[in-house]
Amino acid sequence: MRRAAITAVGAYLPEKRLTNADLERLVETSDEWILERTGIKERRILPRGKGSAFMATEAAKDALRKRGLPPEAIDLVIVATVTPEHPFPATANIVADAIGARRAWGFDVEAACSSFLYALSVAADSIAAGRVERALVIGSDKMSSIIDYRDRATCVIFGDAAGAVLLEPTEEEVGVMDYLHQADGSGCTFLHMKAGGSVLPPSVRTVRNRLHYVYQEGRQVFKHAVVQMAAVAEALMKKHNLTADDIAFFVPHQANKRIIEAAAERLRLPMEKVMMNIERYGNTTSATLPLCLYDYEGQLKKGDNLILATFGGGFTWGALWLRWAY
Repeated sequence: MRRAAITAVGAYLPEKRLTNADLERLVETSDEWILERTGIKERRILPRGKGSAFMATEAAKDALRKRGLPPEAIDLVIVATVTPEHPFPATANIVADAIGARRAWGFDVEAACSSFLYALSVAADSIAAGRVERALVIGSDKMSSIIDYRDRATCVIFGDAAGAVLLEPTEEEVGVMDYLHQADGSGCTFLHMKAGGSVLPPSVRTVRNRLHYVYQEGRQVFKHAVVQMAAVAEALMKKHNLTADDIAFFVPHQANKRIIEAAAERLRLPMEKVMMNIERYGNTTSATLPLCLYDYEGQLKKGDNLILATFGGGFTWGALWLRWAY
């Protein structure tokens, strides 16, 4: 049976670090307050003049370099992002051109923090169907471009980064095995950006009223994230008779340390089986899952069962069963 396997992982992290001490000088907060509520110590910030396409390009180059493949070998580029380079064209097209993937077609996927997992599923299906031989799936977000650094509820959470995975076909019992995704549009109320779209396009009024930033009702998002992320992961495991003993690692979206711990507890997974790097990067939205794979790559061995799970604004959520291929 033909499946899509991850054969390389790349990443890009901006050099600039925004620490909790830095945020103490911007808003009324403290290192203790941030750590207790989020588990974050620092996050990376991309300088002005560079955007999501730049980070995605660097992450893609890193993955190709590690695999030893030329960019011409890529057939499909999907960029998962909520902070695209432009409203159009697709950031994926800009990235394909920048890396020299002349044969590739591509597009962007926007499903809030679930964007990368949804994009990974689409690319995997394209490879499994024989439509595509090699695909790059990249999660890249410059969250600092849409964060209000006067709002302590959101500015302490998010950071900038990109992560990329290379997908290739295999007939071994590895790769993307299955996934379950769900959505509930009523959740838009609790996590969204008020202006910048077709209903409220940019204007002097929307800028003055600071409507182009992330808006979040934290308690509602927390409650739904814990329940839904764990529930969909559990449903996927039950579907394939997978127990906690069968799982090498749980790979959750890095939204909040408390959410991650609560989801792991519901799945009866010890924390040593949970990938977590939120302390160093914060919530990088579409980049969190590939960054986890990047950081833990050295601990993985061929055949390891991974359960990737996510939850995002809108609401969107899902889980994917991946068997590591190298």
